[in-house]
Formats: sequence, structure tokens, C-alpha cells
Amino acid sequence: MPGQREGDGTAAKAVSDPRREFAEALRDARELRLAGKWTQAQLAREVRTSSSTISRIEGSDFPIPSNLPEIFDQIFETDGRFKDLYERIREQGYVAHAQRRMKLETTAVAIAEWSQTVVPGLLQTPSYARALFRAGKPRAANDEIKALVRARMERQELFQRKSPPDFSAVVCESVIRRNVGGADVMREQLAVLLSHGKRPTSVVQVLPLGASCHALMDAPVSILTTASGTVVVHTEGIRSGSMIEEPGDVRHLSRSYDVVTASALSPDASAELILKVMEAL
Repeated sequence: MPGQREGDGTAAKAVSDPRREFAEALRDARELRLAGKWTQAQLAREVRTSSSTISRIEGSDFPIPSNLPEIFDQIFETDGRFKDLYERIREQGYVAHAQRRMKLETTAVAIAEWSQTVVPGLLQTPSYARALFRAGKPRAANDEIKALVRARMERQELFQRKSPPDFSAVVCESVIRRNVGGADVMREQLAVLLSHGKRPTSVVQVLPLGASCHALMDAPVSILTTASGTVVVHTEGIRSGSMIEEPGDVRHLSRSYDVVTASALSPDASAELILKVMEAL
């Protein structure tokens, strides 16, 4: 499954260590502040967030808003420590071949996704992601699964930017019909697909099961465009993946994605089908 890591129960500790370090560093910085200890509420006011957000970050059980690490470094004069820990948190839970893709994802101005098997990670709900990770790693400790889900959810912060990337996703009809995690999980997941389809910067389409064969049948594909106009393609298998940058290959895969998009249902027709499947659960 996309985003998994190999290893035994010891991987859970490795995955979650940077988050615990971040939590402890924030608590220490707040309580040992030279100018006087801050309460969580005082720190929250200083960084313009809620005290509950600070509390949950210090409890190691909350996605860290992407703007806060740099602010923490500024107000506590920690010379990039919080930013470095945040990058380690983001990288944990992803196999090596996906780490560069993840970094590009945070700054991409456009992202296009194709998936023939599961809902793309950027659109997954926590429950759906948890079901996938649990199915793919049946012997994993609960803490490891929890950390992997949390890391996947943090990727979705890019949709909360003031200027989010242009985003498009095409999924095979089998994706919306495959019962991952049970009816309740799928209803929630399909509702999220519908909500993304209504965003002004997003397009969600479904490729019907009756569509003819195409060049992207074998693997999911992500096409990322940087602010400089560079386009790279990331493909992923069960335990492997690659970043494709050779211009000819990028053009070929981008063209193949265009063909899939043209063969898919329109956004409105896709939403109608998703709603029909959701209501039948």
C-alpha cells in the first residue's frame, strides 16, 4: 500500500521519535523561557493559534500546522531546531523513494493524481488510511499504524494554504466501489471525495469500469509541477517507486494522464456516481 514502511514493531518507535522530540522541545522552550515561563494559553496567543492546539502538539498526538515550526524558532530563538524536527516528522513513515516526492508536494503549484486501486493519499480520511495500513501491515503495532496515519494526514495541510495547488484526481470506478474498512468508513471517504470536487481549485473524476485500456493501468501516477514550471512524475508500486524526470518520459506519462482524464466521466457526472454509490452503502 502507498506510504507503508517495512519493519517490525520497533519501527513504531523510530517513526514517532521526532514527534516526541518536537513535543518535548516545545514544552521545554515554553516552560524554561529566559524571559519567564509561558502557559500554553500565552504561547497560543503569541503564535495566533488555540491553547488546545498547543496542548495537543505537546501531547504528541496532533498534526503540526506547517507555519508553526518556523514561528517557534523565531520566538524561542532556536536556530531552526523546530523546523528541522518538523521535516523529520514529515519524512518519517515514508519509504525512501517517496521522500523527495513528499518534499516537492509541499511546494507544487499543480498536482495531478491517477489511481486504479485506492483513493489517493492526499484525499484519504484517517479511517480509510488506517484500514489500508492495517491490511498491508497486519503485524504492526498500533502505535506504528497511528503514526503512519498521522503522517499521511499531515500531507493534506497543503489544501489549507492561502493559495493551494491546482489539484486534479482521476480514480477508477473500482476505487469508489471497493469496500475499505466497512460501510461507515466508505461513506465518510466518499463524502470527502465529493467535498474536494466542490473546491474551486480541485477536480475529481471517475474512470468508468467500461472504459477501454490505457497506458496507466499498471500503476498509480502523480504529476507534480513546481513554481519554476518543472514537471516530474512519481509512480509507485507496493514496495517500490520512482521519480521520473527525463523530459520524454514525463511528456509521455502526462499525455497518458490526459487520455485518462478525457476518458473519465465529467466532474458533475463523477459526483453523481460517487453520491449514488455512497447512498447505496
